[in-house]
Amino acid sequence: MSESLKIAVLGDYNFTYNSHQATNLAIDHASRFLDEEINYYWIKIEEAAYFKMQNFEKYDGVWLAPGRFRNVFFINSIIDMLTQLNIPTLVTGEGYRSMIEILINKYSLNQNGEKLVSENLVEGNHFESVQIVPHSKEMIKLYENHSRLELTSSRYSLYPKLITALQDGIVDIEAYNQMEEPEIISLANHPFFLAMANCPQISSTREIPHPIIYTFMRASKQINQLDGKKLA
Repeated sequence: MSESLKIAVLGDYNFTYNSHQATNLAIDHASRFLDEEINYYWIKIEEAAYFKMQNFEKYDGVWLAPGRFRNVFFINSIIDMLTQLNIPTLVTGEGYRSMIEILINKYSLNQNGEKLVSENLVEGNHFESVQIVPHSKEMIKLYENHSRLELTSSRYSLYPKLITALQDGIVDIEAYNQMEEPEIISLANHPFFLAMANCPQISSTREIPHPIIYTFMRASKQINQLDGKKLA
């Protein structure tokens, strides 16, 4: 029998952040919809930065939550390690830019030292609406019965040649935004590694759990059940 799901939520939790409260609620929404007990643990970024692979492997899924990161170097090292594991991983918010930067360095996509990713295009500490334009069959299906308007406090523009290079077997573009910029990407050849600049958890409700959060939890459940079979 599989045990309750264990989800690591990476971020410096602050109850005054709407996105952090929404993260907790979205997990509860998915738990109710899946009829599955989900235990989630907020882990501070500086603490997670010293994790070894085996520390992350104790969890069924890892969620890098939005937030103001005090040390981007820590975020980059954490994401880099997670890309090497087969644990379902979800990145929402500012971590999206770190994910792109890691891929640029890993695959030597910036040999000329150009600025390939913009700074945050959302000014101030507020949220703005972003229109999701699903691209992959999976994302089209997920948004079939869900609003395509999401909220974001981070938005980035990518150099066109970078987008082309990333699509060459590195990532799959799952959705664009109304500016025709990649908004949701997945790591190619990974069971489940989804990154987006917006915060889908904010639009999740008890009656209608967000389909991306639900799908992430379902992938984590499958890992949990697989581990249960290995121990049996």
